[in-house]
Parts: sequence; C-alpha cells; structure tokens
Amino acid sequence: MKRTDKANYYLDIAETVLERGTCLRRNFGAIIVKNDEIVSTGYTGAPRGRKNCIDTGICVRESLKVPRGERYELCRSVHAEMNAIISASRGDMIGATLYLVGREADSGDYVAHPAPCSLCKRMIINAGITRVVARNTASDFTVTDVQDWVENDESLAGTFGY
Repeated sequence: MKRTDKANYYLDIAETVLERGTCLRRNFGAIIVKNDEIVSTGYTGAPRGRKNCIDTGICVRESLKVPRGERYELCRSVHAEMNAIISASRGDMIGATLYLVGREADSGDYVAHPAPCSLCKRMIINAGITRVVARNTASDFTVTDVQDWVENDESLAGTFGY
C-alpha cells in the first residue's frame, strides 16, 4: 500500500470541498492548513442568502463570453479562497498554507494553470498565508511562495483566476 503524501492529501480534501461549489463555469475548493491542522475551507458560491448560479441557471460572465480572469464584478460568486479566508481568524492563518483545486463545470477537467485572481492574491497576502499549493492534474501541483507576490507587484495583475 502506498501512502499519499501530505500535499496530495490536502489537495484531495480541497477537491472534495469544491464539490459544494455552485458556479456554472468552474468550481474551486480551498483549504487553509497550519501546523498540519485544517483551519478552514471554502468553495465557490454566491454570498449567503443569495441565489446561486446553479439556482438561476445563468452565468452572466459565460453568457457575455467574458474571458477567464476578467470582469469579476459581474460574477455572483465569492471565490473559494475568499470564503476560506473569511471563515478563519487571522492568527490561525499567519504562516499557513492554502491548498487550491479547480474543475471546469462542464467537463469536470482540472482548471488549467490554476491560480488565485489578483483580488484573492491580495487577500492571501493580508491574511498572512505564506504558501499556495494548486493542483494542476491528479498527480501534479504547483507551490507558490506568497512572498514572491509581495516582492513582484506585477504578479497581482493579469492572472487567470476563475
């Protein structure tokens, strides 16, 4: 029997979390882990009390053919990273790692080049999270040092995100 490594263990949990997502375009799951304990989880969905896209049957960005990474103000959803961050105390996030997995809603394929959007990057920085681990495929992931975003302001603009 082969034991799953820690990164894939947490990515698998984030992947399960994304199954609660309600976006018609793509769903993400995020978990924040510190000292080998899960601090919080989040998935893509409308703010509490508002109808989700799966309930309305409409994705405004999709219907307007808005490219990935643009015009987030049209979206009903709160991103998975945001939901995980607002569900945790800052003290629990300082020095933590955020694990992120995304799947395309129509095909179920992993999101190519998954990365937090520029707004989520700013929230991750302010939360004190130090690493982001994003799943590319079932067996491949990317590890990003959040300090790289701090030192390279250009990294906060023009990312793919959702």
